[in-house]
Amino acid sequence: MKILLEFQALRSIWNLKSFYRLFHQDHKVFASLNLSNYEAINRCEQEVPEYFNFASDVLDQWSQVEKEEKRPSNPALWWINGQGTEVRWSFEELGSLSRKAANVLTDPCGLQKGDRVILILPRIPEWWLLNVACMRTGIIFIPGTIQLTAKDIFYRLQASKAKCIITNDVLAPIVDAIVSECQFLKTKLIISKNSRDGWLNFSELFKAAPAVHDCIKTKSQDPMTVFFTSGTTGSPKMAEHSHSSLGLGFALCGRYWMDLSPSDIIWNMSDTGWVKAALGSVFAPWLRGTCVFVHAMPQFEPKVFLNTLCTYPITTLCSAPTAYRMLVQQDLRSYKFKSLRHCLTGGEPLNPEVFAQWKSQTGLDIYEGYGQTEVGIISANLKGMKVKPGSMGRPTAPYDVQIIDESCNILPPGEEGDIAIKIDSKQPFCFFSQYIDEPGKTATTVRGDFYITGDRGTMDEDGYLWFVGRADDVIISAGYRIGPFEIESALIEHPAVVESAVVSSPDPIRGEVVKAFVVLSPSFILCNPEKLIQELQDHVKKATAPYKYPRKMEFVNQLPKTITGKIRRNELRNKEWGRI
Repeated sequence: MKILLEFQALRSIWNLKSFYRLFHQDHKVFASLNLSNYEAINRCEQEVPEYFNFASDVLDQWSQVEKEEKRPSNPALWWINGQGTEVRWSFEELGSLSRKAANVLTDPCGLQKGDRVILILPRIPEWWLLNVACMRTGIIFIPGTIQLTAKDIFYRLQASKAKCIITNDVLAPIVDAIVSECQFLKTKLIISKNSRDGWLNFSELFKAAPAVHDCIKTKSQDPMTVFFTSGTTGSPKMAEHSHSSLGLGFALCGRYWMDLSPSDIIWNMSDTGWVKAALGSVFAPWLRGTCVFVHAMPQFEPKVFLNTLCTYPITTLCSAPTAYRMLVQQDLRSYKFKSLRHCLTGGEPLNPEVFAQWKSQTGLDIYEGYGQTEVGIISANLKGMKVKPGSMGRPTAPYDVQIIDESCNILPPGEEGDIAIKIDSKQPFCFFSQYIDEPGKTATTVRGDFYITGDRGTMDEDGYLWFVGRADDVIISAGYRIGPFEIESALIEHPAVVESAVVSSPDPIRGEVVKAFVVLSPSFILCNPEKLIQELQDHVKKATAPYKYPRKMEFVNQLPKTITGKIRRNELRNKEWGRI
């Protein structure tokens, strides 16, 4: 009964009287939080402040608003597990709890400002708590998907020189199997009800930790987080972001693309290992004082997903196109979404037919955004803007996005070229800082006066961007970016494989999937192709993250190569997509 009454109270904000009251209160609150200044910074109308910390300058300010305004508000975080358990934290509670978590990191764990921590957790409240705790302490957090294998985790620990890893019962044994070779790792922190030898238990330490903690003073350009990106010819790169690039860089995105306010509840389905989780589940919504809704849902289940939208007063939905492709296969008219008003997508292109089906069955448009780990949101279909199905919308501030050729000439409307961002003497503050330990790769992102995204596209006469494909060989499947190098390296470890090439292949649900062209060893006799395909797929799942395995496989006698011996993946990819 209590939960039902809370739902009714939340829904009541949509009556007209409440709308006007909240509208004026929101403007008053945003002014007191200096959000207008943050938006001006995004438009390049004001300089980035010398010091900035999202925890103290945004979250703690919202906490103060809750005390002073004394008005009904959504929680900051609303988490459910689908089995009757839920967590609701106000901004004040988030502040108090994150201070306790900060004390755990600095005292028992012995971490300090500038140390790196790898954070691999599913969608549980502690993930959000530890994100904020790291901000408060100046500790650099490195998110990772729970699908990482021992090889993946080992590489990340060694490359990042992380002093601590935080994970759960599922991945702790994998970490223990490799920890003896990780010379930089000093502390292991487990999120578990049970103790484990060699690990500090977060729950036990958290209970005893004080709730008083002074947020460390961080400069805007101090490093805050690192994301591992997929590469085409080598191991994943470490893209470093500062406190301002993520903490301030989504101010306009949250207002104009996501259309968020304190009266909204956003459900973003991104994996906690990706930058999209930072965008849609931390920075953009909390800059706007919006409630972040989370369903623990380990795997995407369309019926559970739709029932959740019918049960909870979610106003804003953000999910990958793959999810929408699966949802439109359901009878959407049999579901009644009580509060949903704004739908978002990104991470891969959205098919126009999926847009049309969703619109016809729900009456709602899907507003697509386009961005990258390194530079955030580049273009979007903003709220109130005419949506052209299949387009990525128009460039968003502060970016001047153009389609250019190899000589950096801006191409006329309709011509295909590189999607690039015009940069002046210094790059925009919302850019990533660097690829850590790889200055050469950082430098290759710039050509003349442009940052090169690595994507190909066109721009129409109205300034809308249209995605064509990757300029390199990265595969974007169900929103996951997958580099072929890791898969090819895994395949060649198998005794039956002498050589392989991995490319994207069209798929009606995932958009594109991984396909491997495999050359078998002359000594290997192929008796049962299907059995070998299954064996090779299982091998790749064990050697790298399971989502990367080749869903399609073809055995060939040889691979197309250049005169210097490099594999011509583009030729194989064009054949797959019917371009030749």
